[in-house]
This record gives sequence, C-alpha cells and structure tokens, in this order.
Amino acid sequence: MSKRRVAVTGGFGFLGWHTACRLRALHDMQPVRLGREAFADPARLASALEGVDAVLHIAGVNRAATVKEVEQGNIAIAGALAQALNAIGQPVDVVYANSVQAEVDNPYGRGKARAGEILGEVVRAAGGRFADLLLPNLFGEHGRPAYNSFVATFADDVISGRTPTVTNDRKIRLLHAQDAARALIGALGFDGRQVVEADSIGIGEVLTCFEEFHELYAQRGEVPDISTAMRRNLFNTYRAAAFPTMWPISPSVHSDNRGRLFETVRVHGGTGMAFMSTTLPGEKRGEHYHLHKVERFFVVRGEAEIELRRLFHDEVVRFRLSGDQPSFVDMPTLWVHNIRNVGDSELVTMFWADKLLDVTSPDQYPATVHQETTA
Repeated sequence: MSKRRVAVTGGFGFLGWHTACRLRALHDMQPVRLGREAFADPARLASALEGVDAVLHIAGVNRAATVKEVEQGNIAIAGALAQALNAIGQPVDVVYANSVQAEVDNPYGRGKARAGEILGEVVRAAGGRFADLLLPNLFGEHGRPAYNSFVATFADDVISGRTPTVTNDRKIRLLHAQDAARALIGALGFDGRQVVEADSIGIGEVLTCFEEFHELYAQRGEVPDISTAMRRNLFNTYRAAAFPTMWPISPSVHSDNRGRLFETVRVHGGTGMAFMSTTLPGEKRGEHYHLHKVERFFVVRGEAEIELRRLFHDEVVRFRLSGDQPSFVDMPTLWVHNIRNVGDSELVTMFWADKLLDVTSPDQYPATVHQETTA
C-alpha cells in the first residue's frame, strides 16, 4: 500500500484500535483516530479530515437502550461523516466496516445497510472510491465483555470463575480483529462490495477452548495446543483478558545437593523455540511488540524489571523478577515490552516463543515503552 494519510473513525474502539496498531506495525502509519468527540461537532470532524485522502469507517453502534437507537445511531454516524466529507470538497476513498447483518432485516442490519448507502452516494459523487466490506462476528484482544462479542464475555467469565451457559449452540463464522483490520486496509482503493470470509467454529467449542486454556495456563503456566490460527487467536484473546493479574508465575523449584531444577515451558502441541541471554547491569533488551507471537520471559538469575505498555495507551505495567525465586511473565500481543537488569550482577534470562524465527517475517515491530505513540 502506497503512503497515504488515513483516518480511522471509531479509532479508540475495539476494531479501530486493532486497525491503528496494524497500520503502525506493517505500514509505518500514524492514522488520524476519530472518536465520539469528533462526531459531536461537525466543524471539528471536517477539520480533522482536512488533508486525509482515505477513511476507514469503523465507528458504529452495537448496543443501545433500544433497538431503534441502534438502527438510527449507525445512520446518524454515517450522515455526520458524509456531511464532513462534503464540507472538505475533495475526493476521499472510504472503506466501510459493514456487517454481514446488513443483508438481514433487523434493526442493526437495516442501520448498517442504510449507513452504507448514505456514504457510498456521497463518496462516489465527489470522485472517491467506496469499498463496502461485510464483516462477520469479530473477536480478539481487549474486546469488551457483554458488548463487542460473546467471545470476550466467555473469556471474562472463565477467568473470573463463572460458568457461562450455551443455550443455542451452533457454528458461526468468527474473524479475528487483526484479520478484519488486514481486510479493511487491503481494500483501500477498491470500489464495490466484498464479503470477508472467516472460519466457522461452534459457540460451545469456544467456551471449551477457554476452559482448557484456563486449566493449563492460569493454574500451571502451561501453553495449550495453539497449532491452528483459530486456537492461537483465541488463546491471545484469553491472555489479554487475564493480563496483568495472573503474573508473574513462579514454578515449583526442586533443590538438592547438586543445585536447583524447575520447568520453564511446557507446551501442548505446536512448534516453539527457546533461547538464553545474559544482560549486564543497567542494560535493557526488547523495546518491541508482536501482532500474534506468544513470548515468555523467564528470569533464571539476577534481578530484572519488565515493563509493558499497550499500544496507543499511556499506562506502563511493571513486574520485578528475581532469580532467587525463578519466575516468568508472558508478553501479551500488541503490548510494547522490555526487560532491564536492575541488579548489580549479570542477568540471565530464558526466552521462549511459540513459532520458529522467520527472519523474513519475524512478527517483531520496534517501539519504546516510554514513547507516547498516539496521533
């Protein structure tokens, strides 16, 4: 994709955040992220779009007090964006994060469908291209329980010790938010409608996966079978919901006259690789993030501080680990992280990742924990 100035409506929401992260990681872009405040003021919205040549329109209403508010809310948001695009008076390409529900006669579907009609007319009349993408059910890291997806609700329930009830078990199409973001970005410059395909999985199967993950991971720190893309995406969704409260984990240490022995990683299926590092006092490693990789930092000897910051957020989470009590922390996806030697002696750390290193596509993107990255 050529370098463009891109705005993301709903840029602070679930899919908007995932899309901004992907633009930053793979396209070196800092998009203009537009939230509720921009849509509350027509002049402010038009001003924010000055100089933008493409818009990924993700903002919408999923839940409201009444179904009428859901329907009308999506239409109103599209109308506000259309008015702003008219005001700037230049061609702008728009990719619309529509829903497969747009082909269904229900309040949400009617609202999404009408929103697409409003935007398509305005964009094309001004000479821009309008891509209308029909997305299935979405899930992924940092979805809001009881709002974005039943997947987020199941993860939160299992982590909190609750047992969800599946009343109408059936297979549905589920798409990870990063795959949805890839489709949206890839549609820039396209004109027309596309149905975004996704894998099918049973609702009850999702719950079973989370219960399996919880038993292996939360209780013992063992990595479950994540040999398929769906299982790994569900696992990363679970890990995001559990972070940071379950960390660090200290395994059982077995000592005798020869020294100490402890497990660092136990994996149920799939590939992986482990490596060691030594770090001198005051030195730091890391300062990057991953889109999909599962990565573990295990402090074997010395004193370490691990810092993490979720992309496009300010808060920094810190953990102190010591070789006196060997412990580990797993790095959540889409969080910038580092590890620093804060002791007086050499730091020995074991690292494990779930995939063998591919130097052509390492899934590792540079960023600093203490550098604000919001646009």
